[in-house]
Amino acid sequence: MKIRLLATSDVHGVLSPYQYSDRKLAEQGLARLSGHIRRLRHENTLLIDNGDVLEGCPLNFYHAAYEKDTRHPMADALNYLKYDYYNLGNHDFNYGYDMQHRYMRDVQAKCLTGNICEHGQVVGADYTIHEFDRNHRIALIGVTTQHIPVWEHAEHIEHNTFENAFDFVKRTVQTIKETEQVNGIAVVYHGGFEKDLVSGKETEAQTGENLGYKMCAEIEGFDVMITGHQHRSLATTCCGKAVTQSAFNGKELAVVDWDLETGEITTGLLKANQEVDEDLMALFAKKEARTQQWLDQPLGVVKGGDLLIDDLFEARVHKHPLVSFLNQVQLSVSNAQLSANALFNDAKGFRHEITMRDLVSTYVYPNTLVVLKMTGSILRRYIEKCAEYFDIKNSELCVAHRFVWPKPQHYNYDMVEGVDYVLDIRKPEGQRIVSLTYQGKEVQDEDEFTMVVSNYRAGGGGDFSMVKECEVVKTIQNDMVSCMAEYLSAHPELEVNHKENIKIIYK
Repeated sequence: MKIRLLATSDVHGVLSPYQYSDRKLAEQGLARLSGHIRRLRHENTLLIDNGDVLEGCPLNFYHAAYEKDTRHPMADALNYLKYDYYNLGNHDFNYGYDMQHRYMRDVQAKCLTGNICEHGQVVGADYTIHEFDRNHRIALIGVTTQHIPVWEHAEHIEHNTFENAFDFVKRTVQTIKETEQVNGIAVVYHGGFEKDLVSGKETEAQTGENLGYKMCAEIEGFDVMITGHQHRSLATTCCGKAVTQSAFNGKELAVVDWDLETGEITTGLLKANQEVDEDLMALFAKKEARTQQWLDQPLGVVKGGDLLIDDLFEARVHKHPLVSFLNQVQLSVSNAQLSANALFNDAKGFRHEITMRDLVSTYVYPNTLVVLKMTGSILRRYIEKCAEYFDIKNSELCVAHRFVWPKPQHYNYDMVEGVDYVLDIRKPEGQRIVSLTYQGKEVQDEDEFTMVVSNYRAGGGGDFSMVKECEVVKTIQNDMVSCMAEYLSAHPELEVNHKENIKIIYK
């Protein structure tokens, strides 16, 4: 028997093919993957979503802010497309238990997630046996990166426990082998690869966030691994296992064709280039219209021009005034002495007239803020970590390779407001700060500051482990988009307090 697995991952709520920043048609969204799904599905096909559906686009933000007691549009979409199974992703915890529970209740597909428990009960299933007929059965194991407590608000996961994904898969594969008669085993993993799939060379810090290579290399007995989380495009093999990973925002559909008689497996990726499924679009058309109306609300104007970004690399090298604005908001709402912020991967900035569309397109995560008490020593380590973002190639400044591959991580380069500093990229990592001053005086190790950062960074996200040594002064529960909107309400004629306080030396 030949079966087929179709999988999406990291859709991040993107149903529509029209970009929220400019409303242009793009190759993205479930409405453009729908044609592939209908065409490829046959009686022995399983359709699986691999997590991160509840956060990531304005439709989701609007739903969570204003219509959270209604059915989530992603639940309607998965039901319309007749998904068979789904896994939870790390971002599916971002809006708390009520949102997650409502989504899980309304989706007709079965939850696979096995390594996460709530109140001691597994949220999905230890494993699932899918029977095509009496002689053809496969086992499905769903796991999610156990790194979630590093990033997530404590109240969103206070009843959860997270087992190491590798340990869970290893034990569960062994259980299936000992107790079940199956033709094969597929692992659905909301996580990615920590090493190069061919050479086995480390591609990132070995924190346990991603364990796909370790699973493929060290666990015998499973055949297929559907991965996600890193937003890569993969349809290949790793240590003899067939593996896939599809790009984010519904840009790709992973296809696994599997002959259960011969064991032959082929994989592929299909781009979201089909005709728009208008029936799917109709399911959320009214909520989408309300979202668009909300996005077009004028909030204020930029005095003297705009805050648009022409070149994201230059905007990071020279700290664009948009970063100054983000830090300005954080300092205002927190009363901290220092503030740190990053430009997200595809930040566009603000036109002269600022709308809610500009805010949610520029700051795409529902991050809240945390004020930390930070010593001069920790601040120095923090900025040295930021300095790792840069490298020199052919005598020119560039982004360090690990920040662009295997996954773009530009959001892990912070620019700190409130101090002046000089970075010499010619020096080894960890020794690049040439000067670090606060109000004209060199920062000493024993100095103490209050610094406001996102909850993601406060949890050590991006390998900023040094912040865990800091005392939490206070938390601010309003998300950053709401903080920006409130700031503009109080300052409708925005004047940015921009200072070029960061200097980069590379020649």
